[in-house]
Amino acid sequence: MAHHLLEETLSTLSDLIGFESVSSESNLELIAYVNHKLDQIGADTFLTLDPGGHKANLFATIGPADEDGGIVLSGHTDVVPVEGQDWSTNPFEAHLRDGRVFGRGTCDMKGFIACAMAFAPHFAAQKLSRPLHLAFTYDEEVGCLGAQVMLDELKASGRKPSVCIVGEPTSMRIVEGNKGCCEYSTHFKGAPGHASEPDRGVNAVEYAARYIGRLLEIGEELKTRAPENSRFDPPWSTIQVGRIAGGVARNIIASACSVDWELRPINAEDFQYARSNIRDYVETELLPKMRKVHPDADVITEVIGEVIGLEPMSDNEAEALVRELTGDRHPATCVPFGTEAGLFQQHGVATVLCGPGAIAQAHKADEYVSLEQLNSCLDMIGRLQLKLASEA
Repeated sequence: MAHHLLEETLSTLSDLIGFESVSSESNLELIAYVNHKLDQIGADTFLTLDPGGHKANLFATIGPADEDGGIVLSGHTDVVPVEGQDWSTNPFEAHLRDGRVFGRGTCDMKGFIACAMAFAPHFAAQKLSRPLHLAFTYDEEVGCLGAQVMLDELKASGRKPSVCIVGEPTSMRIVEGNKGCCEYSTHFKGAPGHASEPDRGVNAVEYAARYIGRLLEIGEELKTRAPENSRFDPPWSTIQVGRIAGGVARNIIASACSVDWELRPINAEDFQYARSNIRDYVETELLPKMRKVHPDADVITEVIGEVIGLEPMSDNEAEALVRELTGDRHPATCVPFGTEAGLFQQHGVATVLCGPGAIAQAHKADEYVSLEQLNSCLDMIGRLQLKLASEA
């Protein structure tokens, strides 16, 4: 049985890796593949689409579809790009060697999806005490956009799951908290001119540099706000500037510039602190100086995504369940990377992270997940299947 499930997992994982579901591309073929497999076992499925209809989430139910209190196994279908990375094999083909499966998305997080899909027919063959839900989303890597659409539709439908296991790569350890991930692009509109007369123009690059300087100051201030008992690493909320682009030539006053940056708050208070401080700096310092020279100058911040974090809970049904399924007695931990887990929690669903693979392997060339980790994940899901069947 165990060998058969691993073989089925590896076959499905190979198929999933073959879909080049980079966030910038459509995931519809992958979703159609998964939907077809679930249709064959009689699962109740529904899709939610992005505004352009080029991407889809899939939410499937096995067991008593009309009952509340279901358990969700959740994973995102999108992966990060491979451009500029030195892969030793084709990243969109699964390669098994030395007890590891290599390929883009193996640990982040198609390995978990493959494990869930391998067990889906076994859930469907049993009478279950409560529903088993599979939630597969788009665009997690670029702001958790798909999960927000899916969960809004789920709430509107009246379905109320009680527990969610998000299969992010945690080496099969229980993670009860993660930082939020808020992504922004701030655009500066200045006034061009000849570089010999800099005071007659509004240099968008220079004002962007001042803005970055203030962001970094706020980042230092956030370090002083870290709670004494913070279990995050680092223990404080962070700000990071990832990209700046603007200007035409060294002898032309830059009329436009953009800054891409992110905030990873450990709590709602730090989120509000950082956003209000940078907004006040723009309104009281930058804009008055810019508009004194050019009334149409502007600073516009585009919100790419604002995803709340997963906050640790003292009484967490999801943590208790996963401990029962895995036998893990280590203290639950918190991680600095963002996930969809906080969105489930926000909708009243007790949530933890637990999945195969290590985050250290994600987003890199030669990403991999070990067979040992896949087997551990299959053990967890298998015990869940036995639990729901025996309770019925």
